[in-house]
Amino acid sequence: MAGCPIAADPRLTGVILAGGSGRRMGARDKGLVPLAGRPLVAHVLDRLAPQVGAVRINANRHAARYRALGVPVDGDCHPGGLGPLAGIASALAHARSERVLVVPCDAPLLPGDMAPRLTAALEAAGADGAVARLGGRLQPVYALLHRGLAADLDAALAAGERRVHAWLGRHRVAAADFDDRSAAMVNVNTPEDLAQVAQRLSAGPG
Repeated sequence: MAGCPIAADPRLTGVILAGGSGRRMGARDKGLVPLAGRPLVAHVLDRLAPQVGAVRINANRHAARYRALGVPVDGDCHPGGLGPLAGIASALAHARSERVLVVPCDAPLLPGDMAPRLTAALEAAGADGAVARLGGRLQPVYALLHRGLAADLDAALAAGERRVHAWLGRHRVAAADFDDRSAAMVNVNTPEDLAQVAQRLSAGPG
């Protein structure tokens, strides 16, 4: 992307959500699936780390392999494989900053300006959080959230809530459009997706 590089925001902790079951990838630990010779999560880490003050990974399997990437690894605080909402709860519980940026482990082309765009949307609206929007639809696992939401999220999980979108709907959440970065907002959910992204990476920029 042309222009000045994005400066890291020391107010933010970035958390990569890698705690899922990877059902559409044959139940493989998706963050560790190889892409261009490196784990999928390593590509996300490369793009997230320059934008934030600290990075953590939420993972429920293979913690040692994730720690080998040089960042702290936390499992879900709510056991039972409750999905990405539990991963977000873990992110809010373990972060030391007041703002937490969560992103999925299957976004190897993560936009390099994710953090500043979400921050601008949150601050402009005086909101509790900000979520990426693509094609008019919210992308709830790309979210910047105040750590103060942790207690409410814990209560929601205890009450049986599992849907990230539904929980976010209970709070003041701003949206930041990423339609101009749609090529970077690719999630690798299947082996076919993986092959397509690998082809894009091998082709290089442009």
